[in-house]
This record gives sequence, C-alpha cells and structure tokens, in this order.
Amino acid sequence: MGQNRTYLCIDLKSFYASVECADRGLDPFTANLVVADPERTKTTICLAITPAMKALGVKNRCRVFEIPEGIDYVMAKPRMRRYMEVSADIYSIYLKYVSAQDVHAYSIDECFIDATPYLELYRTTPYEFARTLMQAVADETKICATAGIGPNLFLAKVALDITAKHAPDNIGWLDEESFRRDIWFHQPITDIWGIGPGIARRLAAHGAHDLAGTAALNPNILYREFGKNAEFLIDHAWGQEPCTIADIHAYTPTGRSIANGQVLPCDYSFEEARMVLREMVDSSVLDLVEHGLACERISLDVGDARSALSPRDADGFTGAIFDGGHGKRRIGVSKFEGHTGANRKLDRCTNSQRYLMQRFCDLFDETTRRDIPVRRLSICLADLKSEAFATNTLFDDIEADKKERSLQKAVVAVRGKFGKNALLKASSLQDKATARERNNQVGGHHA
Repeated sequence: MGQNRTYLCIDLKSFYASVECADRGLDPFTANLVVADPERTKTTICLAITPAMKALGVKNRCRVFEIPEGIDYVMAKPRMRRYMEVSADIYSIYLKYVSAQDVHAYSIDECFIDATPYLELYRTTPYEFARTLMQAVADETKICATAGIGPNLFLAKVALDITAKHAPDNIGWLDEESFRRDIWFHQPITDIWGIGPGIARRLAAHGAHDLAGTAALNPNILYREFGKNAEFLIDHAWGQEPCTIADIHAYTPTGRSIANGQVLPCDYSFEEARMVLREMVDSSVLDLVEHGLACERISLDVGDARSALSPRDADGFTGAIFDGGHGKRRIGVSKFEGHTGANRKLDRCTNSQRYLMQRFCDLFDETTRRDIPVRRLSICLADLKSEAFATNTLFDDIEADKKERSLQKAVVAVRGKFGKNALLKASSLQDKATARERNNQVGGHHA
C-alpha cells in the first residue's frame, strides 16, 4: 500500500436497454425503449430503460403500468444470453489495455480497474485513460460508458455513482479532499455505495443523516449498532478503503452455499407452490451432486402475494415509501411482513435428494400459510463441504443411498450433454410447473 494508486470504476450506461438499441440501430439518448417481458402482466418490472425515457421522468426499474400513457416506446424482450455476450466482448476490450489481474468484474455492466501501472506505461493521465477505454467501448459496441476515478475502490465507485452523473463527459473524479467537500454532506445517504435504507434508518436513529454525521459519531456507538461492519462505515465515512483488487483476487471464501429463488408468474396456491418448491430442491440437489458437495444447513423463504403488491396497495398501506431506484418498499415495516420460512441445521452432512426433499417440505408445511397465495420462493443449501464428508445415521438405508447417488450422477451426466430439459419428472409437465421454462432462462430471464 506504499504506492499511491488510481482506480477506475466503469459502468455501461443503461446496459440492457443500450444493447437492445445498438442491435436495432437506435440511439438510447433519443429512442424510447424499455426492456421488459411483454408476455407478463403490466405489473412486471422494466429491467432497464433508455436515458431518453429517464429524461421524460420515467423511473428506472419501474413497473410497466407506471409508464405514463402519453409516452410511445418500444418494449424489448429481455435477452440475457445476448447481454452476457456483449459484456464479455467489452471485457475483452479492457484486456487490450490492461492485464486481467488488474480488473475486477463487479457485475455484468460494471467493473473496477487498477490503472496505476498503466498511467506511466501509456504516459497518460487517469482522465485520459478513462476516456480512452470509454471511447474504445463506444467505437466497438455503440454503448456509452461512465467512469469514476479515485485513489481507492470506494472513492472510484462513489465518483461513478454520484459525481459522474453531473459531469458533461460522464467522468467523475474524487480524492479525499474533494470527497469531504462534495460528498460528505450529500443526501440521501442511501446514494452511497453499501448504505441501504436499513443502515440509513439505524444511522438516523443516532442523528447521522450523511457521511459527515457518520464520521462525527462515537465509534463505540457504531460498533454497538453494527458490530464488525462498523469498520466499513467508519472507513467509508472518511473516504478510505484498504481493500485492493489484488486482495479481491486473492480472497477465498470460508463458507459456501447454493441458492435458488424465483418470483412466480402469478399467485400460486399452497399446493402449487409446494410443487414448485420440489422442482427447486431437485435442481439444487443436482447442483450439489455435480460439484461433489454436501450441505449441513438449509433455509427457506416464502413471499406471499401481499409482498408482491406495490407498497401503497398492500394491506391498504399509506405510510412512508422508500424508492431507491430499484423498486419501492415500505419504510418502518418489519422485513418479515409478507414472508414466512425458516432455516434448519441438519443432523447430517448430505446431498441425498430424498432426505433434503423431506426436510424442505417439512419446513414449507410448518411455516407457510395455506390461506394466502404464494408469489415468491427462495431456498438455500449452506455450510457446504466435500461429499467425502457426507455422513449417515444408524437408521439410514446405505444401499438405497448408493443407488440414489448413482442415479443422480447419471442424471447430471445426461443433462450436461443434452441440456437440463433432457430429463424431467412428470410433475414438471403440469401447467403451474416452472422448471421447464426456467431451464431455458438465464438468471430467471429469457436467454
């Protein structure tokens, strides 16, 4: 850390919408286009909208019915595989200028670059280097990028999120001095990377409504409120971030998990949702088997139809609403409202489909209300270990477990060669089943 470093954080502007515009020969700054599934209802969320739509006052991640009636626009069906291809193409553009060890892909449309060694190599400034990369992306893909520049990852990200938005060249630049001048008193504090509405409420309870207020708080208060996570808040309140891209690449997680979740296309009854749960468990167990893993803990979260309503509609609620640009939610309402579920420590380490299916169904039956339709399901298999550590009890049928594991490995082999829909259970052919459709999707969206 002895050397002063320069980081870039580059974001692809309205990425999904920009890809759709580029493929259609449209300019996203003049064309009205939204990325949303036309096969769903008007309550479906727009995954992206063009800057032209934003200029008309349309909110990012709005629902289709929230778009004003007088606006003519094109609705583009999501194509996740195409977006991944373009993202990979853009990543390859960066690699023409920098080494992969100096790049961290933060998301499909955003990355961090340690520009430090390249400023001398190319005899350029951070600003000009950012401009070069942005222009290269625009020339090859017709997609506009924005960039933040800073001496650490945090300041580069904040420069991107806040400063670059108001810069005519789409480039923001912060150091610790300009951070305290321009960002310290910025509100709402939820604009700051890593601070959501929950953290904001807890800070506000202690009189801190911005980073300056957070920096002024007694650290003991922050540690009592946030535990070890207070370290991040304290560092960020002062514009500091010790983590580097090299640290990120060197990191090895101590815990692993497999998660599987989906928003159902409509309200599902208790039995219909239970059927989908079984499909999800089957899929997740196959993932365990494919990677030679076993789990020791499971969790289930069920969102009922009330939680899928807009905040103002659910239960006649008319209180305060937080809109962070990624959907609306009620403020001051328990995060568990509209949700059921639980987690459970298993009495063995296992990847047995029979055993895990029974445990998940038991959790569902014990915690899910039968009188309220289900709209969301999420499961997690946690505390993963190598299947070599799988255990049995005296009451287990060892031979049956061996036959099951052999069958599961055979299913994995067939699906790996011919696709996930090559082998399906009969229940997945029912009208309300979702496995067939989701097997053809990427990230829950059309491929």
